Amino acid sequence: MQEFSRMRWRADAQFQWRRMLGLARRGWASLRTRGLRATLARLHRQWQPPLRQPLPLYLLAPEACAPLALATSDTPRASLVIPVHGGFAHTLRCLRALVAHPPATPFEVIVVDDASPDDTLAQLRRITGLRVHARRENGGFIAACNDGARLARGEFLVLLNNDTVPQPGWLEALLGTFDAHPDAGLVGARLVYPDGRLQEAGGVVFADGSAWNYGRGEDPQDCRFTYLREADYASGAALALPTALLRQLGGLDARYAPAYYEDTDLAFAVRAAGRRVLYQPAATVVHVEGATAGTDPNAGIKAAQTRNRGVFAAKWARALAQQPAPGTLPTPALLHARQPQVLVIDANTPRPDHDSGSLRMFELLRLLREEGAHVVFWPANRQADAGYTRALQQLGVECWHAPWAPPLPAWLRVHGARFRSVLASRHYVAAECLPLLRRHAPQARLLFDTVDLHFLREQRQAELSGDVGARRAAARTRRQELALAAAADITLVVSAHEQALLQAALPGAQVEVLSNLHRAGPPGPGFMARRDLLFVGGFRHPPNVDAVCWFVQAVWPQLHAADPTLRFHCIGAEAPPAVQALASVAGVQVHGHVPDLQPWLDGCRVAVAPLRVGAGVKGKVNLAMAQGLPVVATPLAAEGMQLQDGHDVLLAADAVEFAQAVLRLHTDAALWQRLADNGRTHVARHFSPEVARPRVRRLLLD
Repeated sequence: MQEFSRMRWRADAQFQWRRMLGLARRGWASLRTRGLRATLARLHRQWQPPLRQPLPLYLLAPEACAPLALATSDTPRASLVIPVHGGFAHTLRCLRALVAHPPATPFEVIVVDDASPDDTLAQLRRITGLRVHARRENGGFIAACNDGARLARGEFLVLLNNDTVPQPGWLEALLGTFDAHPDAGLVGARLVYPDGRLQEAGGVVFADGSAWNYGRGEDPQDCRFTYLREADYASGAALALPTALLRQLGGLDARYAPAYYEDTDLAFAVRAAGRRVLYQPAATVVHVEGATAGTDPNAGIKAAQTRNRGVFAAKWARALAQQPAPGTLPTPALLHARQPQVLVIDANTPRPDHDSGSLRMFELLRLLREEGAHVVFWPANRQADAGYTRALQQLGVECWHAPWAPPLPAWLRVHGARFRSVLASRHYVAAECLPLLRRHAPQARLLFDTVDLHFLREQRQAELSGDVGARRAAARTRRQELALAAAADITLVVSAHEQALLQAALPGAQVEVLSNLHRAGPPGPGFMARRDLLFVGGFRHPPNVDAVCWFVQAVWPQLHAADPTLRFHCIGAEAPPAVQALASVAGVQVHGHVPDLQPWLDGCRVAVAPLRVGAGVKGKVNLAMAQGLPVVATPLAAEGMQLQDGHDVLLAADAVEFAQAVLRLHTDAALWQRLADNGRTHVARHFSPEVARPRVRRLLLD
């Protein structure tokens, strides 16, 4: 690994030198207009490394051991094994981190003292909550870890160097990976230096057995290093695996004793056993590299690294034949070269708890990942969206955003050649992207995802309002959407109705249906445990504003008169004043955005979809039915969904019919149960990921 560290340093130095020359040339050209002082200041700012996070105090203050107690458990889920050989100050920092931010997961700490030459063992025995195992003779890292593994009581074993400082939430992130990905066999943490630079975002192994710490010395927040992904190996400084799996494999291989390459060997053994090796960026651990063994490969225990590389290469020769050639610079394209790579471009990061389009996009990205694709997501606004971006990254989606993502043309010049297919979502996004994609990704299949036919929705809105300007805008949108459908290789719509409409306008275009995607939840409480009405929809979408206002003005007075105890719950983000004002109506409650819909889906008896304008398949209808919540809808709200009135849903064309249908469903337990059961079945038959899976594979991956 050391030789590749030097190679990496040379590559970085060459890159930075070229970068500085380019900056200097640009700066010289601008001297006359901006002035020497301003230009030099700009160059200086661009040359500065990213700001680092301040270090926690328990890392900076290795004073003598004060009374220390760890909140460990006698019935742990995780067994943390920390081998030590002297260097008690490092061990103390590590333990202090566990005290300062104790994991929420029940855990135990097994410190294996590998015959320390100082008073480490005596100091350890003063700390409450530790299980201390003292070896009679120094056997090295491998022997100490194997001793600790034999003593472990937890479901998961976590190997942790004593010169590490785990950051808050690290253990939950490691173990949560096994919950989310049952085929995972080993999960490694993101390692950072004490100054905040990235030390390792998973390891890369080359065909000759040499290894590379991916991302070494770079910014840990760079988009290349912030998503869950498979890695060739993970450093033994901080990794987790099922205890039973390690025992099944016979522990760390003693042929590498005393240390080095045992973690790389373990990762290859885990893969040979049919399990995955994953890098988890949400688990951050500070690591003082070389604090225990040094960094000189020709001196001390570190010298075993060179010898063990040969041992490793001989043992895994067949597997190594599939690895990259030595000296290859790892990039995302290289790391995912064995997977079909798909680029998805949308207006912004999907918020699946806000709107139907976002939910469809999120489920599509998840489905592509389940099918083995490597997915890259590019938001046209180039903005990260906090937890929503992290949710995609935890699916394994490579999310790009500012400041690490340049404008799309520059980014595509670097990355365009690696994609098998590209999906551009929404006409106003695709219009900007398609020419660039043809230029920089000519090998890729280009798909234009309409989400819904915007021009159809705009036409209906214009007809309802009678606005002449709105009619002209709808005509412009129609021309643009038709032009994009003609230019793309494939156009996606969400219903057979829109497919027929588009194919009639463009007989030569390939138009495919890829509808909304819904995963059915449990059926929830029964009829008697529920009450009241529910509407869900984001209010940036004008048809939802019209629907709620019409419902409260035209339908609700009839319902409230028939049953004054009824409540109408209106849920949706960014409600405009017209919707907020409805809260003054008796029985109407405007909740705005709620982060968890489940209590409302489980507590309300009837969902309403009183849409008078719109297009596409209505997510609010499918969402409710997938959860066993029956729906009353207008015919337009049920358009393109193959729903049968009285069997899957109740349909009502005007305010009187709508009120009658709601009251009937709210009072008839047998009807309610029939619609609840049939609605769930209908969603599973037409809108489940399993139904869409073959089509997604054919359109984007084959």
